[in-house]
Amino acid sequence: MSASPFTNRIATGADMRKVAVATVIGTTIEWYDFFLYANAAGLVFATLFFQPAGAQAGVLLSFATVGVSFLFRPLGAFLAGHFGDRIGRKAMLVWTLILMGGATTLIGVLPTYAQIGMLAPILLVLLRVLQGLSTGGEWGGAVLMAVEHAPQGRRGRMGAFPQMGVPLGMLLASGMLALMTGVISPGQAFVEWGWRIPFLLSFVLIVVGILVRRTVEESPVFTELSQKRERTRMPAVQLFRRHWLLVILAALTFAGNNAAGYMTTGGFLQSYATTPVADGGHVGMERTPVLLAVAASALVWLLFTWIGGAVSDRIGRRNTYIIGWIVFLITVWLLFPFVNTGNAWLFFVGIALFTVGNGLTYGPQAAYFTELFPASIRYSGVSIAYAIGAILGGAFAPLISAWLVQATGTSWAVAWYIAAVMVIAFAATLLLRDRTNVPLGLSAEKEGAPDPIYGLK
Repeated sequence: MSASPFTNRIATGADMRKVAVATVIGTTIEWYDFFLYANAAGLVFATLFFQPAGAQAGVLLSFATVGVSFLFRPLGAFLAGHFGDRIGRKAMLVWTLILMGGATTLIGVLPTYAQIGMLAPILLVLLRVLQGLSTGGEWGGAVLMAVEHAPQGRRGRMGAFPQMGVPLGMLLASGMLALMTGVISPGQAFVEWGWRIPFLLSFVLIVVGILVRRTVEESPVFTELSQKRERTRMPAVQLFRRHWLLVILAALTFAGNNAAGYMTTGGFLQSYATTPVADGGHVGMERTPVLLAVAASALVWLLFTWIGGAVSDRIGRRNTYIIGWIVFLITVWLLFPFVNTGNAWLFFVGIALFTVGNGLTYGPQAAYFTELFPASIRYSGVSIAYAIGAILGGAFAPLISAWLVQATGTSWAVAWYIAAVMVIAFAATLLLRDRTNVPLGLSAEKEGAPDPIYGLK
């Protein structure tokens, strides 16, 4: 396949660093907002917004609101994918950041059930829906800006930068909550007002993110599509007409990673570890050490996300995924024995080991998905596959896990559930081609057009 002169336009290390910084800062802020909600749902939202339901039912309802946002990710992916393939990657990144920041800031000033009754949880769900719409479109734009700018041989490493924004967002969210629970507003003060401060901080972070993102050039692949007038009128329609099976398999690969990742990012482990034994809990740890352990494990996740992206440039995306699935399937059986000790250090060891597989199957994902889909429908392809995978994997993983523990009385049921989702994702990975370093431009798409299954084996 011939390479387009547009597809490797970056000439200097300074240009690449600018793209890397802009994508990692933007996704860090986006995911800070998203994970902040999930952490708060596991720690205080059951009490503040669902108190009449009782302790255990309130936890389930709180986690259900975490999952609701995932149901709207596909709509966000369709909208952002459509306009991202029509008007550009850069514009959509700015709009998704504004939407996420606005919703998060409003949660920070939202009255509780005790103040306005049933209107409080209704407004909370509506704001969570807006977060879901934003997240559905954010990821695809960020990874395409990074990977489509990158030269061959460095796509895995460049694509790892927006991926690293996820553990960084988790680190920032957990760190801010730990600061509030342990220093600024410990005990009842956190429940009364301290939880609001990290949400209000989002407004400042969003302004910073927008200013940084506006400095980055548009993706060279989209520039080529624009100048050659090859933009697709209805990208999502073309995607499902020609590549529906590819979308499903790509979504299944992400479902395994997402279900496992949402053990911590979705707030389940935080809730599982901190629920008092008197309220039906199994561990009964204090909030602050749990949050600090989660924040520290995010650093391990961050490291292996980078390693996963870099290794995929050497041995291929698919091979890196396979190694990650094997690690995942080993460590899922180690997680709860460490967590159930109630010791903060062992809690950290358990979730840190678990994040190794998470990083190895998340770091290469940006480059892997970008290389799977043709240029003219790529934003739609990566965004929709990601959104569907998030629904199948992480949307209700915290809710399902909490229900399994309540129904069976043991955390082993959760381990079996996560392992089953991973096995399905592993099988989907084996059915996809490794398209590492294929040309990404319009010429490559036209040469590959006769292939009806594009990225499949």
